[in-house]
Amino acid sequence: MSTDASSPGPAGTSGVLRTSRPARITVAAALVALQGVVVAGLGVTMLVLLLSGRHADDALQAVTGAVTVLALAVLPLAAARGLWLRRRWSRGPAVIVQLMAVPAGWQMAQNGGVWLALGALVSLTALTVLGCVVNPTATEALGIGPREPRDA
Repeated sequence: MSTDASSPGPAGTSGVLRTSRPARITVAAALVALQGVVVAGLGVTMLVLLLSGRHADDALQAVTGAVTVLALAVLPLAAARGLWLRRRWSRGPAVIVQLMAVPAGWQMAQNGGVWLALGALVSLTALTVLGCVVNPTATEALGIGPREPRDA
């Protein structure tokens, strides 16, 4: 059995011996993880406000909203972990999160004041992640790209 660098590797490494994570993947993973943590923090805050009695809305509506926000935090956190581990599947969820974050940031910025700064930050973060994950260095590190023709 050979240990050729082009032979299939363990756990779906697409046959390329990968020794280090490119900086673009590291930056993208960190920013997507930060997005997931912020969304999870919002969900936890919603639950705390509900449990402390400071939430004026209907309790069922508040619980549903908090659980939904917590569920939405799973996608960026899973994508960040996949990017960190250089899993091929992780680019799709990371891109989806960013495509949702850009218009959300734009909408936040329309409210002016501190929302302008927060919206700009959300949009800039999303555009940075998109730039990182579509870069050829990143796609190669994730094992995405043109496939070699099979030998007949």
